[in-house]
Amino acid sequence: MPSPLRTEPLSCPNGLQVGKNVLFETVGENEFRAANLHSGQQLVCKIFPISRYLRSVAVYHHLPVHPNLSQLTETVVGETMAYVFFDLVSYGNMRTYVQTSRSLDEDEASRLFHQMVSVVAHCHNNDVVLRDLKLRKFVFKNQERTMLTLSNLEDAHMMEKGDDSVYGKHGCPVYVSPEGLRAEGKYSGKAADVWSLGVMLYTILVGRYPFSDSNSNILFSKIQRCKFSLPDTLSPKAMCLIRSILRLDPTERLTAQEILDHPWFSSPNSQKVWRSMFYQDDDQMVPEFCS
Repeated sequence: MPSPLRTEPLSCPNGLQVGKNVLFETVGENEFRAANLHSGQQLVCKIFPISRYLRSVAVYHHLPVHPNLSQLTETVVGETMAYVFFDLVSYGNMRTYVQTSRSLDEDEASRLFHQMVSVVAHCHNNDVVLRDLKLRKFVFKNQERTMLTLSNLEDAHMMEKGDDSVYGKHGCPVYVSPEGLRAEGKYSGKAADVWSLGVMLYTILVGRYPFSDSNSNILFSKIQRCKFSLPDTLSPKAMCLIRSILRLDPTERLTAQEILDHPWFSSPNSQKVWRSMFYQDDDQMVPEFCS
């Protein structure tokens, strides 16, 4: 159960004691590095208005534990604000890692991307849509940078009666799906999450976004046309997977669970046969894959 707190923070809460913890360094908007006063354990504290806290924490309590999903360690509720504590993960995030590396080789990329898709599939299978997926939300849990965790669920949406419909634009512009750019109307939150996964996969392997422009109108036009190029250096399996995700029609995209079954994650000697998918638009063709 959340611990009670009577004292609200000042405009700068560094040094504020919250329950058994103390906040001592700002690391982001409404986010602070903290430490447990008794054990010295390093933590991250995120501060929410009560109304937003109730929505966000409800998602955490709804989802079963997953190895690639950050877990709450403590929640302290004040009169107007809530203080939510997580274990500190300080080994960097995927966005910075890709920027530094320029691009990842396919073996490393497949190991990391599998973890990213795994936690998204876990959320989808438990009726949660994430809505704001991007590389920097995936942070490394270990110094070797082999284990990832999804750092927060602040923009997640719990489905009602299995309906994954969402409205409006959500997330960073370069990750927004074509259907998410429409001014009105509902669309599948799961399919939009999968589109964001496709943008991340492309970026990890190629070292740049599939759709980019400093002018947001031009960027959105590129996304809505769904035209992108793939370098010849990518394997047929990788090309097949990217083209199976970044599809203009959301009903033609793989689900997160189907992505996990794609042979790109298999060993080079795998004899698993991937389904053939052909469409009239040559630029949207997914190659037949039989090895």
